[in-house]
Amino acid sequence: MADWNQKIIDEFRANGGTVQTMGFGRSLVLLHHVGARTGAERVTPLAAVRPADGEWFLAASKGGAPTNPAWFHNLVAHPDVSIEDPDEGAVAVRADVLQGDERDSAWARFEAMSDGFAQYQRGTDRVIPVVRLRRAN
Repeated sequence: MADWNQKIIDEFRANGGTVQTMGFGRSLVLLHHVGARTGAERVTPLAAVRPADGEWFLAASKGGAPTNPAWFHNLVAHPDVSIEDPDEGAVAVRADVLQGDERDSAWARFEAMSDGFAQYQRGTDRVIPVVRLRRAN
């Protein structure tokens, strides 16, 4: 997975945020986060939905796996992070996990973006978390 992620990161940076691999286009952000246990800095490419200026949604889908991805745990432990956005460059953000109707509404945006997200939810017993990133002041 690390090699795959690095390929996507390299393509994102080489093409000003556009990733042709798998047809991602300009739908990805690069999440800069810190390991919850290790404290190691990490970069993870993720699909993002932009509901409003200064906000991004991330789905902790992990391809429908039974557990949440490591980056999700890292954001819960260290919510002040940054992203590389295809249009805005580096942006400092704060993460919070959406709950209830707010989560469901955000999740619907991911399903509208790609049928893959609906398949991920059907493939797991967990409710896939959605994280909102807000531009830091």
